[in-house]
Amino acid sequence: MERKVGKFGNSLGITMTDALKQIGLSQGDTVLIDVNQDTGEIIIKKSNKVALPDGISEDFMDTLTNVIQQYDQTLKNLKDR
Repeated sequence: MERKVGKFGNSLGITMTDALKQIGLSQGDTVLIDVNQDTGEIIIKKSNKVALPDGISEDFMDTLTNVIQQYDQTLKNLKDR
């Protein structure tokens, strides 16, 4: 799928309705966007946000998510042992 970057108001963007539908996204859904500057890849994932239990702050969850992403391969290797 090849698209041209266009101007949307003051922003740049692309249309990709078919691709978003393929991963089950629709208008109003929240997504996670990861940019790999080394490879030039942009990864878009559907967010599966859930309500946090009492006493767990969003900051904690953000930190935990960052640690998991940073050590993803290490965690996968531990699982395989």
